[in-house]
Amino acid sequence: MSNQTQREQWGSRIGLILAVAGNAVGLGNFLRFPVQAAQNGGGAFMIPYFVSFLLLGIPLMWMEWGIGRYGGKFKHGSAPGMFDVLWKNKIAKYIGALGLFQSTVILIYYTYIESWTLGYSFFSITKSYFGLENFTEMKSFLYAYQGREVNQYFSSIVTAYFFMIITFALNLWILYRGISKGIEKLAKIAMPALFLFAIIIAIRVITLGTPDPSVPENSVSNGFGFIWNPDFTKLGDPKIWLAAAGQIFFTLSLGMGTIQAYASYLKPKDDIVLSGLATSATNEFAEVVLGGSIAIPIAVAFFGIPTTMEMAKGGAFDLGFASMPLVFERIPLGEIFGFLWFLLLFFAGITSSVAMGQPIIAFLEDEFGMNRKKAVTALGVGIFISVQFVVFFLQYGYLNELDYWAGTFGLVVFALIESILFMWVFGAEKAWQEMNEGGDIKIPRFFFYIMKFITPALLSIIMIWWFIQDAIPTLMLKGIPASNHPYIWGARIFMIILLGILFWMVKTAWNKEKKLI
Repeated sequence: MSNQTQREQWGSRIGLILAVAGNAVGLGNFLRFPVQAAQNGGGAFMIPYFVSFLLLGIPLMWMEWGIGRYGGKFKHGSAPGMFDVLWKNKIAKYIGALGLFQSTVILIYYTYIESWTLGYSFFSITKSYFGLENFTEMKSFLYAYQGREVNQYFSSIVTAYFFMIITFALNLWILYRGISKGIEKLAKIAMPALFLFAIIIAIRVITLGTPDPSVPENSVSNGFGFIWNPDFTKLGDPKIWLAAAGQIFFTLSLGMGTIQAYASYLKPKDDIVLSGLATSATNEFAEVVLGGSIAIPIAVAFFGIPTTMEMAKGGAFDLGFASMPLVFERIPLGEIFGFLWFLLLFFAGITSSVAMGQPIIAFLEDEFGMNRKKAVTALGVGIFISVQFVVFFLQYGYLNELDYWAGTFGLVVFALIESILFMWVFGAEKAWQEMNEGGDIKIPRFFFYIMKFITPALLSIIMIWWFIQDAIPTLMLKGIPASNHPYIWGARIFMIILLGILFWMVKTAWNKEKKLI
């Protein structure tokens, strides 16, 4: 359906793998994962985690690479076009619009969160938060920066807005430069730097030992024990299994249409089997080995297990932006390690956010015939307008509402749809052949049955469970202060309008194609 005769392609295989790994390696690897592990049985959490990785993560990774490369053969770089060629039904392209919805909504708020890491890297090197003595004061510093409260640290949201503009501009500039000169080049620089910084910080954590000899129980070794000692009694709790499955979705960036978009720029015979495995392995190293070796162990070493548990209850942001700065101001050269920590998070964030922008850009290029400049400009205008609500209504739960429906529940829904579409509607044997075509290795045959039967079944169970346990209470605004209700409904109306616009754009693009035929 494209007016273009030649689509972009990746410049190198290593660039592609680093780009897709960069899409997967995000803030969740270093913030969300250690919190999830610590709260859900420590080492025992890794059992359902790796089961989910085997039955959901790897199969979906291969499926999304397969769908993307197949769509690229027909010059489609986004889910509407891909679904249209997989299923010759007039509603297929509209179902595919959900993929554009997912990535676009997540991009809107993720870019703002990403900008916090850039801001905090500056605060670290300039020692702006040094001198704050406890967790409460550090949280007040964070909340004032975010505009959630006004205090002596920040009188307005101007500082956060400044770093948001810089982050926003960097994302657009990288996207404007294209696949090989922008996204791939970023990945080749940011991913090695990310791993280097993470290894440096992890080594520093490991060598801390017991910071205060008078409190021997507060040690790095006890920190590792806290996060990794298994509590096997929790394995009987289905919530632990659901938490593990959810983490696999977040960590591999599944169900949001980004992997498919990247894979669409492959050549028809390019390997996806080994590349998909390499991507998954890179992400798992970043998450399990490095992500599990920094935030929780260092917090236990300085604050002890009870306090760390309380910090972890506040979620990934409290752990990353409140407890970690307290550590940095207590160690030699803390401003350097703080700078590296938050710059590491920034690199993890920006390699993910540019991936979220690519599906809508590919849609505008492939289906409307726009050039790259116009497509990026259109995306930039839309995201910039939309992010204003996130910035100014953050304290009212606006961001959380977007994150739940697009960044949590929606991921499972879309993954279930694409697995059924690829393995059942398109056909399991055809899908299997497509995934293995040109592969440096062949996918073991038992994965055929996992992809066809087990993966969709597990996705259905997760979706139903989350719908009953979380989606219905969230929809009914349970536990939400009445003062926040207008903002929550505002977020919902915004998402409905955005989805309607995407449906209209899909209809317009396909009507345009009919006129050209």
